[in-house]
Amino acid sequence: MCLLIVLSEVCPGYPLVVAANRDERTERPAVSMTVLQDRGPRILGGRDELAGGTWLAVNEHGLVAGLTNRPVSGGRDESKRSRGELPLRLARWRAADEAVDDLVANVDPGRYNPCWFLVADRRTVYYVDLAPEEGPPVRELGPGIHALENRPLGGPSPKVDYVTSRLEGVADLDPAFRRARLETLLADHTVPPGVEPPTAPEDPVEGEEAPAPIPVAVHACCVHTDGYGTRSSLLIEVEAAPAAPPALRSADGPPCTAPFVDVDELWG
Repeated sequence: MCLLIVLSEVCPGYPLVVAANRDERTERPAVSMTVLQDRGPRILGGRDELAGGTWLAVNEHGLVAGLTNRPVSGGRDESKRSRGELPLRLARWRAADEAVDDLVANVDPGRYNPCWFLVADRRTVYYVDLAPEEGPPVRELGPGIHALENRPLGGPSPKVDYVTSRLEGVADLDPAFRRARLETLLADHTVPPGVEPPTAPEDPVEGEEAPAPIPVAVHACCVHTDGYGTRSSLLIEVEAAPAAPPALRSADGPPCTAPFVDVDELWG
């Protein structure tokens, strides 16, 4: 997943709202939304059919755990375990603090390629940097709007700057208008100001093929490039009432063309 937006304790009646786009290679098989775990608790999310994990999981208690991949030199280490195991592990807990405590105590970051997490429930949201050389630093975030892409939270990011500027005042909107604003943002193709045009390396390593320049289109919310782009979207609204399961709207495809539909029936 390459864009994860969390509105924590700012929307009246909805202490947690999450909007997310999943970007991936177009040939990688996946299911955009399904039941990941039937009970104890029931967990919904997308499934990566190649590795079997997920990029975002939400449980019946209102806990949401999503990740974005941390780019590494040389690409992903195929000998390591799938990062997609971890959102599902986090979503097996009732509360975000319990989930993060378990991750820090029992997960060896060296067994996974590095990534970043946002883990949230009705009361709080945590940012986790899972890096083998550093361990999993955890930061509790305050109420507000938090946006995470494939860069560290708080680091320079034209995409995050654009997203947060477009979300000004969204928390005060009627729920239906807020929903429409978030869905429109997820479908936005705007390349934000400050993005540098792609350039090839000046001195490629002898005997090795130079990496292809990164297209500027990947800095948009809804990404379309040759062989890679936004594959699905999800909007999650967690009501204040603890007995109510989260309301889910999913787009099975790029949100600029695939409609958002209610998938609450998956709660059973």
